[in-house]
Amino acid sequence: MEAGFWFPSIFNASAAAFVNGGVFFACREDDAEASKSRKRRWALYRRSQRQLISRPTHLLCHYIILYLRISMDAKSAMARVKNAGLLRMQGLIGGKWMNAYDGNTFEVYNPATSEVIANVACMGKQEADDAIASAHAAFSSWSKLTANERSKLMRKWYDLLISHQTELGQLITLEQGKPVAEGQAEVMIAADILEFSLEEVKRSYGDIIPQTQVDRRMFVLKQPVGVVGAITPWNLPLALVIQKVSLAMACGCTVVLKPSELTPLSALAAADLALQAGIPPGVLNVVMGIAPKIGDAFLASPKVRAISFTGSIAVGKMLLAGAAQTVKKTSMELGGNAPCIIFDDADLEVTVKALMSVKFFNSGQLCISPNRILVQEGVYEKFVIALTEAVHTLRVGHGFDEGVNQGPLINKAALHKVESLVEDAVSKGAKVLVGGKRHSLGLTFYEPTILVDVTSDMLLSRTEIFGPVLALQQFKTEEEAIHLANDINEGLAGYIYTENLQRCWRVAEALECGLVGVNDGIVPVAIAPFGGCKQSGIGREGSKYGLDDFMENKISVLGKYGVILQGLDLMEELRNKLLMA
Repeated sequence: MEAGFWFPSIFNASAAAFVNGGVFFACREDDAEASKSRKRRWALYRRSQRQLISRPTHLLCHYIILYLRISMDAKSAMARVKNAGLLRMQGLIGGKWMNAYDGNTFEVYNPATSEVIANVACMGKQEADDAIASAHAAFSSWSKLTANERSKLMRKWYDLLISHQTELGQLITLEQGKPVAEGQAEVMIAADILEFSLEEVKRSYGDIIPQTQVDRRMFVLKQPVGVVGAITPWNLPLALVIQKVSLAMACGCTVVLKPSELTPLSALAAADLALQAGIPPGVLNVVMGIAPKIGDAFLASPKVRAISFTGSIAVGKMLLAGAAQTVKKTSMELGGNAPCIIFDDADLEVTVKALMSVKFFNSGQLCISPNRILVQEGVYEKFVIALTEAVHTLRVGHGFDEGVNQGPLINKAALHKVESLVEDAVSKGAKVLVGGKRHSLGLTFYEPTILVDVTSDMLLSRTEIFGPVLALQQFKTEEEAIHLANDINEGLAGYIYTENLQRCWRVAEALECGLVGVNDGIVPVAIAPFGGCKQSGIGREGSKYGLDDFMENKISVLGKYGVILQGLDLMEELRNKLLMA
C-alpha cells in the first residue's frame, strides 16, 4: 500500500467501520461510549494482527484503525471547543461577529487527518476597510484611558486565557497539528506575553531633558501611534497573535488583525475572550480571507499608522515597499536560517538535549529552529552517534496521541518544500543518516531526518527548511565556523555549544543575529526582545523594547517660563517708576 492511503468517504460522524480479516464491522459512536468503543476496536484490531491475513488486508486494517482513532479524538476535542463557546468562524468588526459581505467562506483543515474542521468567512478589501474604520473610531476613547485602566481590562482577558487553556490548546492542535502538549504550552506562552504587556505599559515612562536655556523646559511624552495592522503566521497561531496585539493594545493602540488562513480559529477564539473580558468594541478587529486584498487595504489606508508582520522575507519586502507610500511604522519578523555551532569542548549530553528540544518543536516549523548544524571535526563522530540515538526516540503521530512529540507538516506545500530541499542535498553529495522521506503515516507526515556531508552550496544551507531536518556540516577552526554561520542573508537566531567562557562571549558577539543561545536552546519569553538583523527583520517584539514599535515620542517644549519672567521684569520696572514718582 502507498503511504497516505485514505478512506474518508466510507465514514461519517455517527458510525465507523473497520476491517478484521477482510470483514467490516460497524460501531456506533456515542459520546458516553466513545472510550469503550475505541478500546473494543483496538482489541479486535490487535487480534486481527495475530491472524494469518494477507499483507494488503493487514495494512488496510491498520490505516482504517489509525483513521478512526485520530478522527474520533479530533471530534471529541472539537466538541469540547464548541461546548466552551470558543469556535468562531466569522470575522470581528466593531465588536460584532460578521460573515463575509459576499457570503464566501474558506475551509480550515486538520493537517493530521486532512478533514475540514471549519468553514470560515472569506473576507477582502471592503471588510478590511470597515474594520480599519472601526479601529480608528475606537482609538480616540481607548487611547485616552490610563495605562492602569487598560491594564485592568486586559487582566480579565488574561484570566480567561488561563481558564480556557485546555480548550485553546486542543484547538491549536486541531488546526495546526502540533502535539497537544505543545498546544497547551503555547497557551501559557501567550498568557505570559499578555500578562507582561499589561504590566509593562504601566512603566512606559517619558523623560525630562535638561534645559539649554533657563526659561524653557523640555518633556518627552510617549503616545500610542494609532491603528495597527497586524499580520500573523500559522506556526504559532495563538502566541504570535497575542505577541502583537497585546503590546499594541496595552500602549493604547487599536488593532485590525489578519491571522493566517491556515489557522484562524485560535485567533478568533482569543478575540472572543477579549470581548468577554470587556475590551471595548473596535479595539480589536479580526478579518481573514483574501490576504492580498486585506494587505493592500492596510497599506493604502492613511488611518493605519503601523504594520506589524511575521512571515516570509518575500512578503515582508512587499509590505515594506507598500508601507513607504504612506510612511507607516513597520515591525518585521521575517524568519531565519539558524546556525548551531558545536565546538570540540561542548558537553554532548547537554548539546543533544537542547538541540532536540528546539529543533523538533512544532516539527521544525519554527523561525528560530536550528537548521545548519556546524560541528567541529574533533567531536563530529561522537556527536553524530549521540544525535542519531536521540532522533530514533522521537515518536511521530497525531497530536492527540499519547507520547507523540512530532506531528505533521502544515500542508502539502510545506511537505514538498522539505522533500525538494532534501533531494537537492542528496543530489549534491549529502548522505541520509536517518529518515529522509515521507513517514508511513502518509499525508504530510515527514520522518525526523539527519543529513551528513552537507555543504554550503546546497539549497538547504541557504533556505529556511521549516521541517524536521538536521543538516550536519564539519568545520576545523572557530574562524571558519563564524564565517559559515554568517554567510547567509538572514540573521534571526544562532546557537553555540562550548565550555570555554571566553569563546562564548567572543562567538556570541561575532554572530550576525538578533538572538544567541549559549549552551541552551532559545525559549522566547515575554521579558526578552525578540527579533533579528539583516533580512530577518526590523524592530523587536516583547520586552520593554517592543513598546517602541507602537509608541511615538513627542517633544513638548514649555516656553512660558520666559514669558512669565519677562512679565515679572516689566512689573518690577513699573513698580519702581511709580515709587520714584
